[in-house]
Amino acid sequence: MFVLSGAGISTDSGIPGYRDAQGRWQRPPPVMLQDFLRSESTRQRYWARSMAGWPTVASARPNAAHDALARLESVGRLVRLVTQNVDGLHQRAGSSNVIELHGNLGTVACLDCGQRHSRASVQNALEAQNPSFRADAMAGPDGHAALDCVSCVEFRVPACPSCAGVLKPDVVFFGESVPRERVDAGSRALALADAMLVVGSSLMVYSGYRFCEWGARMGKPIAAINLGLTRADHLLALKVESPCADALACLVQQLGID
Repeated sequence: MFVLSGAGISTDSGIPGYRDAQGRWQRPPPVMLQDFLRSESTRQRYWARSMAGWPTVASARPNAAHDALARLESVGRLVRLVTQNVDGLHQRAGSSNVIELHGNLGTVACLDCGQRHSRASVQNALEAQNPSFRADAMAGPDGHAALDCVSCVEFRVPACPSCAGVLKPDVVFFGESVPRERVDAGSRALALADAMLVVGSSLMVYSGYRFCEWGARMGKPIAAINLGLTRADHLLALKVESPCADALACLVQQLGID
C-alpha cells in the first residue's frame, strides 16, 4: 500500500485535529507565509502561540495507529508513507520510509544564514526571554495554540543564535509550496503501489488530495479511514468511519502481524 496520513491519526496521542466531521476548520486562522515574513507582529503572535503549544506536541507519544503502520512497513505491506503531519510521531513509532510533506516542527531554520536549530533549544530561548508570559491553551496539529494574543505586543521573539537572523519553523506554511522533491518522491511511490490508504485526513488541503486524484487516474483502489467527510469520498472504493487506532489495530490483527 501507499499510505497518506493526516491530523486525525494523532488525535489519540492528545493532539487535536484541524476540522470537524464536515471538514470545517476548527482552529484559529493559520499564519500565512507572507504575513510571517513581512510583519514582526505576526511573528510575535506566531511564536507566542507556538511557545504555548509546543509542550503538547513535544510530550505526545505514538498511538496504536502509528504503531500499526510501522508494523505494516516492517512486513513489507507498505511501500511508502506520506504524512501531512509535522509532529514526527510516525518516525518515533518506528516507521522509516516516511515523506513529511509539510516538514517537521522539531527543527527551526534561520531564513538568513540557513542554520538549523532544534525546536527544544528555541523553546528554551522563548521561555528565557519571556519569563512572565503564561498561557493555558491546547496546541493544534501545527503546534500552534488557540491563544488570544492581545498581550503579544510585548512578546520577545528570539533571533538566530548564529547570525541574529529571522527564525522560522522548518514546516510549510499556508501560502507556501510543498518542496517539489517531496511531491515527486510520493508520486513515484504511488505508481509502485497496489493500492492507496488514507488515514485520518479530510483531504481538504490540495497537497494531500492530489495523491487521491493521481491514484484514481492510475487505476489504484483507494480506501480511507476517517471520521467524517473527505474531499475524495467520490473516489473511494472503501471508507471506514472509525477511529484510526481501532481500525488499524484490527487490520494488523486480521493480517496476523505480531
